[in-house]
Amino acid sequence: MLASSEATMTLPEGVALHARPAALFVRAAMRFRSKIVVAANGREADAKSILSVLGLGATAGTALYVRADGDDAAAALDALAECLAGVVE
Repeated sequence: MLASSEATMTLPEGVALHARPAALFVRAAMRFRSKIVVAANGREADAKSILSVLGLGATAGTALYVRADGDDAAAALDALAECLAGVVE
């Protein structure tokens, strides 16, 4: 049975998920085997697809709902939360 974890993360002030921050987020997600989905603004995206993540149109202060399914799900969510906290323009 696969482990599943979910969390809500908020984009820091001054950070939008555009080119560079989205690339960092996707790169962090790709380090894990888990299937990772991120949702914002009523849209859902594969966290390992740069085009999907950019398509969310997430801007500063946007709440991101992140769900990971797999053996390393909890570690994946921790890494993505750290990634978002460390992203600066």
